[in-house]
Amino acid sequence: MSLPEVKLSDPKALRGYAHPLRMALIGLLRQHGPMTATQTAERLGESVPSCSFHLRQLAKYGLAERVPGADARERPWRATAHNTSWDDASDDPQVRAAADALSATQLALYTRRAEEFLARRAAEPVAWRAVTGFTDRPLYVTADEMARVTERIEALLAEYDDRVTDPTRRPADSRKVTLVQLAVLTDPPPAAALADPAAEAGPPPGGSADDEPGSHR
Repeated sequence: MSLPEVKLSDPKALRGYAHPLRMALIGLLRQHGPMTATQTAERLGESVPSCSFHLRQLAKYGLAERVPGADARERPWRATAHNTSWDDASDDPQVRAAADALSATQLALYTRRAEEFLARRAAEPVAWRAVTGFTDRPLYVTADEMARVTERIEALLAEYDDRVTDPTRRPADSRKVTLVQLAVLTDPPPAAALADPAAEAGPPPGGSADDEPGSHR
């Protein structure tokens, strides 16, 4: 199955989402469902006015919305989708700059989450320590081949998407794992590619976030 997704393409929306607290708020709503500004503030250790302001900003970009609540004094917010994506291959310099800024914010979030995990990893059960952590593998591929690799990875992960949307499908001993896909070109492009823009090979289009931050799912 495909998870519901919001795709950002407007530079203003991309810049608006590139904020650590806004990413944390969306991650919280995606993981725990509708929450009031007061509840998100308690979870994140932020002030209620700050969370309320940033939730309203997220609503402007189609990432959050109000839902009916039991208490008319403060209606909850919910995330409008489980995924956020954006185009990394735009020819528009403003979109490119905004997308790069958003990706940098996302990378900082992933780095912080990895550091927090490392700080407590020793206390995790052996079974989980054995299957989590970091690894890297060099690949020599064309841009088309890299796109196919990404498609195969996404197809494999999609087999578990129903557990994101339906908690009843999660095994009793399952835990939430954030799997970060990071594909970077190790070396700068060859001189021939720099001289001929048509020869440049970029990554497959589309950045995405879950989450989380928090996890953005």
